[in-house]
Amino acid sequence: MLGAKVAQELNGQLQKEFYSAYFYLGMQAYFAAQDLDGFANYFRVQVQEERDHALAFFNYLNKIGGKIVLAAIQEPPSDFSSPTDVFARALQHEEYVTKSLYAIMDVAREARDHTTEIFLQWFITEQAEEEENMGRVLKRLKLVKEDSAGLFIIDNELAQRVYTPAVIPGLSPQP
Repeated sequence: MLGAKVAQELNGQLQKEFYSAYFYLGMQAYFAAQDLDGFANYFRVQVQEERDHALAFFNYLNKIGGKIVLAAIQEPPSDFSSPTDVFARALQHEEYVTKSLYAIMDVAREARDHTTEIFLQWFITEQAEEEENMGRVLKRLKLVKEDSAGLFIIDNELAQRVYTPAVIPGLSPQP
């Protein structure tokens, strides 16, 4: 049975995942306005992934009989000073999400909610990849120091990123 504290934490994460999609949508808009289509594509894919994560929390809560509470989503930042600034903020945000998932895992363990622990494990593993990806691009941006030739190369590489829907074990898609 889903405890009230675990349900509250899962609803909080649902809201954070939707915010993440909104957060990255702002970054996509920034890069599109700069005519950096590869960077914009990178964040377009990120928006889709975060939306999938939010819907996974939605579907999980629904599946286990939890009450879904849709909270307001705050306005994300829209002013960025450079591609490096964007990726630094994105990495910081991913680290925040990781800490949030760890906290939910702790609550689930304390409640002896093994089903939720198993569900959360996929996200915790995913977060390691998210931080690695953001960190790798950030390091490369720092290396090229906003040099236009370097930005052009990174932009072309990021244009190759393709959206692949998440497959979260044990959670079949809901209509």
